[in-house]
Amino acid sequence: MKKKIIIAGAGHGGIATGAILARNGFDVCVYEKRKRSELGYDWPDTFELSSVEEAGLPLPDSTKLEKSTNITFVPPSENSIIVQDISSENLTVKMERRDIYDLLIKNAEDAGVNFIYGCEIEAPLLAGDRVIGIKTADGNIYGDLVIDACGIDSPLRAQLPDCSGIEKHTKKNERFYVYRALCEKKKEALHKYKVYLIPNGRMGIGWVICEKDYCDLLIGEFEPFTLEEAEERTLFFREHNEALGEKVLRGGVLAEIPVRQPISVMVCDGYALIGDSAFMTVPLLGSGISNSFRASSILADVIINDETQTYSAETLWDYQKRYYDKVGTAMAKMAMVRCMLPELKPEQIDEAFDNGIITRDDLTISTGSIINTDSTLIKKAVALIKDRELATLLADVGINVGRISSVCSKLPEYYSRKEVLDWAEKYDSIFTDFINKERG
Repeated sequence: MKKKIIIAGAGHGGIATGAILARNGFDVCVYEKRKRSELGYDWPDTFELSSVEEAGLPLPDSTKLEKSTNITFVPPSENSIIVQDISSENLTVKMERRDIYDLLIKNAEDAGVNFIYGCEIEAPLLAGDRVIGIKTADGNIYGDLVIDACGIDSPLRAQLPDCSGIEKHTKKNERFYVYRALCEKKKEALHKYKVYLIPNGRMGIGWVICEKDYCDLLIGEFEPFTLEEAEERTLFFREHNEALGEKVLRGGVLAEIPVRQPISVMVCDGYALIGDSAFMTVPLLGSGISNSFRASSILADVIINDETQTYSAETLWDYQKRYYDKVGTAMAKMAMVRCMLPELKPEQIDEAFDNGIITRDDLTISTGSIINTDSTLIKKAVALIKDRELATLLADVGINVGRISSVCSKLPEYYSRKEVLDWAEKYDSIFTDFINKERG
């Protein structure tokens, strides 16, 4: 008899996993609270071509492939900018978000995946510590494995047994509140892709990307703001970008995304996390489509090769091990840099730019981060920066990036609840200790 796989939520990674599993003989169904027509934001996004290939997705012939060039980083004062040429970086795919869903869903349906829309997921169904299905507004649904792709506020993750060790909620500064709009383009711009650090003194980032027919505006902050406040914030970006027009062509909505380290425990008996549910987004930049696609191929392979067909924490653990080896550790290190941003003052970033402490080799976006944690930036900054408070903060970040590397290298090879929970406590404490440390 076919094993039944429940994909809870129509997340990118969940659908991609479901397609692979269906092609390998599993009975797969996706349960999603929204209507089919409501999936996907009204704007494009980019993700790495290699991740699409890993997930086995057939891209349409019309897909736009490109290499980004000349990203301009702008500090608060705007006195010193850094222009980074990343034309040699990995080839990326650019697609409308809704086209991504069209691709994912068609691929999954062709593989035999069923989709149930308008299905509100309320809680996990449990037999002791094991997840055996989902409770929905329309009744209980049972399965052999539940893959949680419900997103940042997953009702499943929030109601798992404490003994699973799976963190239930995000904490302060672990989510980004984002406004994004595609606006009219008034003229050509000298700098086509500008990334602002702490724009107009507000803690966060923003960007203005001048495309062929429009300007792509993003405003991201750690504190929530209203649509009216977002429209007020756009005035700063228009004043500093003559190409950015007032008319919103598409988008113009608010969104919330996780910008924290990958979750420390991704599996329990009968259950696995993927995508935003597992915090697979890129710290500060958001979109985790590439990471979700990579996770989908790993998770599907682990499930297919589970000879016991129990889909227990023990047999699913290799999914987490392989994900951390591939991208999770790098994302965790970047998340530590993210933890530093709310501590920074605008003038401290300006000093780092003005004195050449931050260079183009230290900054990146195409590889899924803003700060290159493998560069010599932190050591260099501690040695050269005059602001002792900032130097101390950077030294602390550098120490913790090293701790993250060390702890992640000791991720248990095999699942034992005690060993996994002990490891998760060490991993999580690096971030909580840094955030709660008294400074000044």
